[in-house]
Amino acid sequence: MSSILLNIKNNIAFVTLNRADVFNSFNREMALSLQTILDECEADDSVRAIVLTGAGKAFCAGQDLKEVTSAELNPGFKAILEEHYNPIISRLRSIEKPIIAAVNGVAAGAGANIALACDIVVANENAAFIQAFSKIGLVPDSAGTFFLPRLIGMQKATALMMLGDKVGSKEAVELGMIYKYFPAEQFEEEVNKLAETMANMPTLALGLTKRLLNKSLTNSLEEQLAMESKLQIQAAESHDYNEGVTAFVEKRKPEFRGN
Repeated sequence: MSSILLNIKNNIAFVTLNRADVFNSFNREMALSLQTILDECEADDSVRAIVLTGAGKAFCAGQDLKEVTSAELNPGFKAILEEHYNPIISRLRSIEKPIIAAVNGVAAGAGANIALACDIVVANENAAFIQAFSKIGLVPDSAGTFFLPRLIGMQKATALMMLGDKVGSKEAVELGMIYKYFPAEQFEEEVNKLAETMANMPTLALGLTKRLLNKSLTNSLEEQLAMESKLQIQAAESHDYNEGVTAFVEKRKPEFRGN
């Protein structure tokens, strides 16, 4: 059985972490497979939005500790970071298509930080986020120390990372860690609605927005203004801009193509 499932429907790629028996924790095969699947989604022009979720009760419990404690299977932390998690985070941020993390259950360790690296994070009301690294004497990885302080502030991020507290979905929304949470019985339906909305939007402009947001983390004000000007001109030359303006004038629903 594949450790990553891919189902493309209505221009949406549903990518499912599929090791439910171990709460979708990552081993080497799963990490490399996810990178391949994300590359396929990026290259496929029919894919206009991506949903990342987990099978079973969990989103992702982080690293499979059985792998790292196995004399035969352990790839070593250098490989785990440089060949597994860091490339996954880089892909999530560089793919210029909207990526939704649909956190269906617990997201711990690298699993939590992979979710937070996505563009929009929504959660089942019963989900939880845990910076579990300190519990076993490790430091946060998978860009957690980059994104979490920017989402919720340095003080709260420090406490969550050092203490390893569990953060429920409601609190995660209140902190600004995630976008929304949904009742368990409505979760799948609400995720699908959100993904369909984004897939039908002017996804070229969404991708350019993502590029701007990425650079805003390191750019100066003047650099960001210059980049906004450059990408706005590019967006204004697109089919979707012309369609959006025309539809507004004609008082009809626009039909965006993502170009």
